[in-house]
Amino acid sequence: MAGPCAIESEDQALTIAGHVKKSGAHMFRGGAFKPRTSPYTFQGLGEAGLKILAKVRETTGMPVVTEVMDTQAFDLVEHYADMLQIGTRNMQNFSLLKRAGESFRPILLKRGLAATIEEWLMAAEYIMAQGNHQVVLCERGVRTFVHHSRNTLDLSAVPVVRKESHLPIIVDPSHAAGRRDQVLPLSRAAVAANAHGLMVEVHHQPEKALSDGAQSLYPEQFDILCRQVKAIFNVSGGQEPF
Repeated sequence: MAGPCAIESEDQALTIAGHVKKSGAHMFRGGAFKPRTSPYTFQGLGEAGLKILAKVRETTGMPVVTEVMDTQAFDLVEHYADMLQIGTRNMQNFSLLKRAGESFRPILLKRGLAATIEEWLMAAEYIMAQGNHQVVLCERGVRTFVHHSRNTLDLSAVPVVRKESHLPIIVDPSHAAGRRDQVLPLSRAAVAANAHGLMVEVHHQPEKALSDGAQSLYPEQFDILCRQVKAIFNVSGGQEPF
């Protein structure tokens, strides 16, 4: 999965979508609603952003994944997106999890900033208990005391989840790193650890991005990433852990 942190315009989204599809992405990611730390930063385009995502799907053929922030907007996001993401801040928003359990869409459930594996898996159970078993887990780093990266990517979560759960698990190295130069090595490590997939932020003009430009890869860097992780996958990926 690849694309910008936030949908900023139709031209921006279609430009990036063309790049990531050419490099090998299977799904386009982009936020229409953005839960930001500061209320004064860009919060997303809302429904206009969802319509742009639909245009990306129509133009490229790639399905789209985007975040749903609350139960009030769930129907709207469900209408436009192919997969609905529940973000780290909402991992234990139980009302939202229950509504996701009633959805016909697949759900991408991100691990909370300080959540244990058990808490994360139990959050997934809230969704599945309502009847929706289409759940994908996403490890995106946990809060620690370090300053050399935005969060600490817990790659040990990958083999643990693969052992303890039947659910697929992907890794988001972009939000874990917060820095562009760390995304490629963390992606390689995630695939070597037998993650089922990656979610990577890509922007053709990251210096002008309205959200998380510092961690977004340039398209040519994403192309290198795809070639490298494919090589690693061919050697070790897809095999069951010992």
